[in-house]
Amino acid sequence: MIRIMIADDEEVIRRGLGKITSRMDVEVEVIGSYGNGLEAWNRLSTMSAEDIDLLITDIKMPRMDGFKLIEAARGHMKNLPIAVLSGFNDFEYARRAIRFGVLDYLLKPIEKAQLYELLKRVEESRQLKLSGTEQPTVLAPGGREHHVVEQTKVILEKEYSHNFELERLAETVGMNASYISRLFKYKTGQTITDYLIGIRIAKAKELLTGQPELKNYEIAERVGYNDPVYFNKLFKKICGMTPKDYKSGCRIPRG
Repeated sequence: MIRIMIADDEEVIRRGLGKITSRMDVEVEVIGSYGNGLEAWNRLSTMSAEDIDLLITDIKMPRMDGFKLIEAARGHMKNLPIAVLSGFNDFEYARRAIRFGVLDYLLKPIEKAQLYELLKRVEESRQLKLSGTEQPTVLAPGGREHHVVEQTKVILEKEYSHNFELERLAETVGMNASYISRLFKYKTGQTITDYLIGIRIAKAKELLTGQPELKNYEIAERVGYNDPVYFNKLFKKICGMTPKDYKSGCRIPRG
């Protein structure tokens, strides 16, 4: 049984969370549902780590906002899993929340799949704790941001020829998919997709000049594209010439 506390100033959100969790194949008990951070803290401050498994809190709330609630909760229960819930699709909110060591950052309207995945992680962590092999549940505190971005680059460099799945990548680096997308763009100035395309085109150039005997479709497949026509158009868009022209040594200047 996962015991969760919810703090959000919108009653419809609190009720909705309760309904969604009750329909999942995870046993969940909502032990408290509060319309502001202060009410949530007044209850939480009387509890021990054995009484609660997850705190889900909004950012903007009256009397005590989500960040102050998280800070107080961390002082009271250092390892309490916390998830931030916010309607503000703003990267800086996410970064600040991650610095507090939150487990996840959920955007309204809540995706059931993301909530389910969060609950399963909490359940797994709880089982590990009960078995005496507790592991940290925090996904990525602020100090790990650079490492996570570099790790993502390494994975893309290594697996560029495979079908790209953001969720699988996020699972590998231990971070929420929507957050890693924003973090990567924030740190590199490129989306993950654009960075991956850059790697694939660079590898295609190497194959075109280094193994000219390869057919266009063979090169396309080797760099992760099953559709040679799409690969041809993408290559021309980026390089200003077709793969065939590039192979033949025709360097047409762009612009």
